[in-house]
Order: sequence, then C-alpha cells, then structure tokens
Amino acid sequence: MQSTTPTLPVPDLVAIQSLAREDMAAVDALIRRRLASDVVLINQVSEYIIGAGGKRLRPMLLLLAAGALGHRGPDAHQLAAVVEFIHTATLLHDDVVDESNLRRGRKTANAVWGNAASVLVGDFLYSRSFQLMVELERMAVMQILADTTNQIAEGEVLQLLHVRNPDTDEAAYLRVIERKTAVLFAAATRLGALLSGADEATCDALHDYGLNLGYAFQIADDVLDYASDAQTLGKNLGDDLAEGKATLPLIHAISHSDESTCARLRHAIEHGDTGALPEVLAAIHATGGLDYSRRRASEYAQAAERALDGIADNDYTMALRGLARYAVSRDH
Repeated sequence: MQSTTPTLPVPDLVAIQSLAREDMAAVDALIRRRLASDVVLINQVSEYIIGAGGKRLRPMLLLLAAGALGHRGPDAHQLAAVVEFIHTATLLHDDVVDESNLRRGRKTANAVWGNAASVLVGDFLYSRSFQLMVELERMAVMQILADTTNQIAEGEVLQLLHVRNPDTDEAAYLRVIERKTAVLFAAATRLGALLSGADEATCDALHDYGLNLGYAFQIADDVLDYASDAQTLGKNLGDDLAEGKATLPLIHAISHSDESTCARLRHAIEHGDTGALPEVLAAIHATGGLDYSRRRASEYAQAAERALDGIADNDYTMALRGLARYAVSRDH
C-alpha cells in the first residue's frame, strides 16, 4: 500500500492536458471519423456540439487511468471516444429536457435546430457509441457501459421527478448526481483499469476514484451556478433555479432558514422564479450554503484521492490527483 502523501508533484490542469495531449488528439481524430453520416443534419448537429470544445474530462479520465497502470493504445482511444459520445448524447437530451438555450457560452443545439433534431442526433450518438464498443469484442466492457447508460437514463428520470420539488433533500440530490454524473466518471476510470489488465481490487479502486470525483465535480458545478457569472460560467447564472432544480446550496439554505424565508425559497423553486434570485442568493449566503457545499465537494475530492493510495505514483496517477483538486478549485 502506498503512502497517502504523493511522492511526486501534483500537476495543474494545463500540465495534465499536456500529458494527455497526444492520446487526446488520437481520440479527437477517431471521434470525427466515426461521427460521419450520410445524413447531413446529423453531421451538422454532431460537429456543432463535439466541436464546442470543453475539457473532454471523461475521455481524459479513461486515458489517465489506463496510463496510471501502464496501458496506452488504440483500444483506450476507442473507449475514450465511446465515453465522449455517451456524454455528448446526454448533453443533447439534457438541454432539451431543461429547455436550455446556452452551453459553454454559445447557443445549445436545440436552440439552433430545435428539440426534435437534438433528441434524434442524441440517439444517433448513443447508438454509434454502442457500435464502437461492440467492435472491441469484450463482454466486460459492454456490461459496464450498458449498465452505466441505463443508470444515466434513470438519473434523468429521477431528476425530472424532483423538478420544482422544494422537498428535495441532500440524500435525494446525491442520488440524482450519482446517476447523472458520477457513474460515467466511474465507468471511464474503471474501463481504463480494465484495459490495463488490472486485478479486481485495482479496478474497484479506480471506480471509487471516478465515482467520488464525479460527486465532487457536480457539487462544485452547482456551487458555480450561484457563485460565478454568466460570462465565466458559459451559461446563464441561476439556470438551476429557472429550471426548478433544488441543488445543494439551495437545499442547505431551505433547511437552515427561518420559516418566512423558507417559504419564499420553496416558492421560488416551485415556480422557477428567477426574479427571486437576489433573495435566494442572500439566503444562500446567510446560511453558509456555498461554504457548506464547497466542503462537501472537497470531502468527495479527498475521498477520490484516497482511492488512489494503493496505486504506484507516476505521472498519470499524479494527474488523476490533480483532477480531483482541480474539480473543486475551478471557476467554470
């Protein structure tokens, strides 16, 4: 068992991206080759959302997990592309369900082409991801990804059940983000370990790392919706409130406010009332909702790092540690 104190420096995001650059370039090239369709609209919508940039965090996690255990190669590139296709499909579907019009600082696909095109191209990306994974002819890989996509779908429905529900508590909130976010992080890191031929305990450790990182990342993301600004965030501030989503900062505020304030906060969630945003922000600040949520995110990030303690320190392991720290320190 390795010491909990890393023996190598923990890199920042720029250094992590540099470490993964060659492999990520191969993944991007594969993505663009496999996006191709003779249906022009599919190409347009797919390229629009894939080309929007973003950090490609999920495929990078798969590559780094594999690299930490000494594996690199075309099979890792292909599975990283699968993970990105699945993630992109969920974004297309999410934006339709949430009626979002801005992502990463520009119009969402549904705002440009409409809901029908976005849903159907999302379906195309899901099915293309399964074509890619079947080509690898590894039942364990297919089992993990089939289970993961099913859990993501459950998360979408579970979140829908909590829309405009002011009684959503922290436990219910965590159940949603486990399925919507954390399970895909966990699948990415477990698959990286699986490709390397790691034993079950190591695969489980990388799974635990990814799961905890996913929690940390999503909680930190939900903090930013109340603590950042639209230009930095790349989406409209207060979008979660507009969509009637009770995320952790607001859940904490409701449970720690006086009766009168609590009633107004509940009303804001029930009606998606962005006009109440100043009052909501005031209540979140007054109850320490942002600090509490940041602490919870940090607890998950620390748990992610602890999951790596049994894995030898190398550049890739340190990159995974760096991503856990980045998840809770970023501003967008």
